[in-house]
Amino acid sequence: MIRYTAMWCYLLCITVGIMFPAGVPAQNNKLTAEEEALLDKVQQQTFNYFWEGGEPISGAACERVHMDNIYPSNDADIVTSGGTGFGIMALIAGIERGFISRKNGYQRMNQLANWLKTADRFHGAWPHWMHPSGKVKPFSRYDDGGDLVETAFLAQGLLTARQYFKKGNKKERQLAVLLDELWKGIDWQWYTQGQNVLYWHWSPQYDWKMNFAVRGYNECTIMYILAAASPTHPVDPATYHEGYMRNGDIVTDRVYYDLPTILDHYETNDQPVGPLFWAHYSFLGLDPHGLKDKYGDWWDLNRNHALIHYRHAVANPFEYEGYSDECWGMTSSYSMNGYGTHSPTRDMGVISPTAALSSFPYTPEESMRFLNFMYQQQDSLVGDYGPYDAFSFQSKWYLPRYLAIDQLPIPVMIENYRSGLIWDLFMSAPEVQQGLDRLGFEYKKRETY
Repeated sequence: MIRYTAMWCYLLCITVGIMFPAGVPAQNNKLTAEEEALLDKVQQQTFNYFWEGGEPISGAACERVHMDNIYPSNDADIVTSGGTGFGIMALIAGIERGFISRKNGYQRMNQLANWLKTADRFHGAWPHWMHPSGKVKPFSRYDDGGDLVETAFLAQGLLTARQYFKKGNKKERQLAVLLDELWKGIDWQWYTQGQNVLYWHWSPQYDWKMNFAVRGYNECTIMYILAAASPTHPVDPATYHEGYMRNGDIVTDRVYYDLPTILDHYETNDQPVGPLFWAHYSFLGLDPHGLKDKYGDWWDLNRNHALIHYRHAVANPFEYEGYSDECWGMTSSYSMNGYGTHSPTRDMGVISPTAALSSFPYTPEESMRFLNFMYQQQDSLVGDYGPYDAFSFQSKWYLPRYLAIDQLPIPVMIENYRSGLIWDLFMSAPEVQQGLDRLGFEYKKRETY
């Protein structure tokens, strides 16, 4: 499908009754016809993880899809709240790319929203995992209640969908009202315990036993922005500044692979940068272009993060087989030793395709080389829903398995690279802009509805 030019967006708005925020140009990416076709292919395949591979009763994203049908703990039908948020944004990209009809996309979103309305919630927060019935499945022994981080990822999708459907027909406008109610029901204040920091978990059985205060920098930026943006249960800006940004102690002048890291990714000096999902999850809807606060430029932060991973693969200090300028990128994913976190200083020789592919906005040339490498040279590592979760040439290992939180950022971030669509929708939400204002951010404004 052609890219979104100004005229295409205008004609699309007339056709389907949507008005995108004015004054935001389409992305000016110079792509060949072959590259456009390949991007279409990987977007559609990864989108189908949600569309075809989703859980049929709820309409939510399955936590994992194993093509070998080998699952742990009989949890093939378990759904994930955060991955579902990513799937919602992928759904909208899928409609706009013509992978599915708008009518079918609405029906799936309506099914999902009504299921979320009746699913277990804990002071407004959904659990990490749920059964198709909507009942919580404990993620770990004490994690059987609300998961605020996963809820934030879900809310990012809900707001994006609300903005997308609220100017549609009568049924779509009714859906937008329900999505608004779901978002406003999250009690962010509860998860502060009265302190200037957000806590990840709360359990009706174990209360605050996990006691996980979320401090940065990591994947949780969107949680703090949405908590400040809430029109019903907002947290004080000090929660972000004192809790997440650690009173400014998070700022660093560390340089790694000749690139400023800008913020401390870990509290110890031996871990300069984290896995690449930190540059993806919060920024599926939150546009890092021009996003700045007193701690740094978030576009530079994310672009440097991705480039550090790329340069690490090119340098290949551990001499792992297969690492190159076209095979790069690490994140949290499956590995030879089970699920694990991978980064330049926690490098097991495992490449996770979502790392490079979801970095398309930051590293378009480097990501395109990886995409060509996967589809032109590595057919055995690509299945029905796109590239498999991870592989290691060094260990001669891969499994035909997928994870929602790795697969579903791919179609969303590629769409942001190609058109900026999901960024435009999410950033048009007035609460998001108000939250960013409260926290002192500069950002690229969109017209609100």
